[in-house]
Amino acid sequence: MVRLFALTKGRARPVGDGFFDLISMISLADPRARDPFQPEPVLDPEHRAILDLCADGPLSVAELGSYTDLPVSVVRVLLGDLDDAELIHVTRPVPLAELPDERLLREVINGLRAL
Repeated sequence: MVRLFALTKGRARPVGDGFFDLISMISLADPRARDPFQPEPVLDPEHRAILDLCADGPLSVAELGSYTDLPVSVVRVLLGDLDDAELIHVTRPVPLAELPDERLLREVINGLRAL
């Protein structure tokens, strides 16, 4: 059994300023979008497991934690590595401040019903 701090190389947070919400959707990045001059990253088995899981389609951070049997905090660090290597694409949830106003939506629905 490998200790969790060894998987993350002692890190408790992802590389860079990226934060991975539990419901952020993770998918494989388009390989053509990668910088051709960037060296090929060295991936641990856990990194490869995440990439293999995402090969079938986007998964949330919570799902990746469940499927890999790793704590979400460790998955977030591993995702930071993959994001830094441009191997994944992250779709973050819409912040509450950017969601449409409930009153406006009700007015639209009522207007549609009146048609």
